[in-house]
Amino acid sequence: MMIKIGVLNFGKPSKSAVFISFLILFLLLFAFTPCFAQQDEVPSDAPAPMAISPDKAVEMAINNNLGLKQTILQNEAKRRSAQAFWNVFIPSIDASGTLGRFNNIPQTIMPLPPFIFEGPQWFLTASLQFTLNLNIGTFVGIKQTLDEYTAGKITIEKAKLQLERDVRKAYFQLLLAKEHIALLKESYANMDRQVAMAQANYRAGLIPEVNFLQVQVARENLRPLIDEAENLYRIATASFAFFLGLPYDAVFELAPLSGEVEFIVLEAQDLISRAAVNKPEIEELRRLLSVLKAQRTALFYNLYTPTLSLGFNMDPTFRGDPMKDEWTNSDLWKQNQGMFRITLAWRLNALIPFTKEFQAFQAINDGVKAMDLGMSQAVQGTKMEVYNIIMQLEKTRTTAEAQKMTVDLAERTLRLTETAYRNGLKQYLEVQNDELALRQARLGALQQNYNYLMGLLDLEYAIGVPFGTLGGRN
Repeated sequence: MMIKIGVLNFGKPSKSAVFISFLILFLLLFAFTPCFAQQDEVPSDAPAPMAISPDKAVEMAINNNLGLKQTILQNEAKRRSAQAFWNVFIPSIDASGTLGRFNNIPQTIMPLPPFIFEGPQWFLTASLQFTLNLNIGTFVGIKQTLDEYTAGKITIEKAKLQLERDVRKAYFQLLLAKEHIALLKESYANMDRQVAMAQANYRAGLIPEVNFLQVQVARENLRPLIDEAENLYRIATASFAFFLGLPYDAVFELAPLSGEVEFIVLEAQDLISRAAVNKPEIEELRRLLSVLKAQRTALFYNLYTPTLSLGFNMDPTFRGDPMKDEWTNSDLWKQNQGMFRITLAWRLNALIPFTKEFQAFQAINDGVKAMDLGMSQAVQGTKMEVYNIIMQLEKTRTTAEAQKMTVDLAERTLRLTETAYRNGLKQYLEVQNDELALRQARLGALQQNYNYLMGLLDLEYAIGVPFGTLGGRN
């Protein structure tokens, strides 16, 4: 039976029908090809990731960190005071002028007639006064001003070093977290292969259903671990972006660690001695203690030594009527009590116990003693801190060496398994398991390397040397 519609034959196709079908298909493909090409040529709006190295990360953090900028700004006032320390020898200058009117007309009794002389009701006076007070404490105060500026610079340098240390450690932690996520995903892929194999064995009746379900449960248990690791990594990258002054959603690519970490021999006694002197916190405390001692010395001289006061004042007074006479008439300007004076004064309150001056000096003296004790305590704490860092570095070095042996053993096991697989003595799943074990061993070794580098960062900061001096790569 043949069914015909027009010239198209829905039974045995004719040559014309085949030709027309190919023609229509060709035209359709020709019509839609430009659309497909245009879709392929649409540029992606995703920005290219920014390549960041540890040194570049440190530079960006120092240039953009708001806390550091605030610390620098706070030291600007100290810088200006230090540059103009000589202004303590500039006398204070007070100038004033008074135009007034008496309530009653001033009268002066004269010995000759007319016996009563009435002066102008309005009056005009001026005053110009120079005063300079000098004390031994004034010169000590100059040293205090310079010490405060120096202490501020050390505080800024300490903040930069802390920021650099934290940025470099965060950089290494991000690299390690990225490696951990990659390992979890590899483990999930390996579990996925095991599920497929268990499913095949279950369908073939080689294993019971419970074994198949156990493998599925083990695979699904990895999902929340991967999600949690990725979420923590996103939070860490956002925090790292804020460190660098970037938006929280900035896209960047971190340069991986190149080469192997070189473990060094640490001389504990020498490093502890250097840290007790050069650690930024110790240097900052030392400068602050110097400032406080300068304050105490200045207060001592201000309280217990006399002060030399130099003064000069002029008080020209207009003798005429300011409402009628010309102010520019020099004959009408007279000086009443203008003078130059030298005064030596000594306030004796500080010599009397229980006065506020005496108590103020005792308070600052107690403050110096307390900071001295705090300085000694900080030095002892630094020594213990450096000792702990060195011990932890030694432990990490030992663990890293053992982990390296584990990596060598895993590599050897994988080679043997691959050889057995090629000879038909092992299944491919066993090869995959040994590959995963090797990756885990390498991740453990990498983690120990990062721990060692971060420990070196803490040690370099503690002994006050540039980062990379000990490790060379951090």
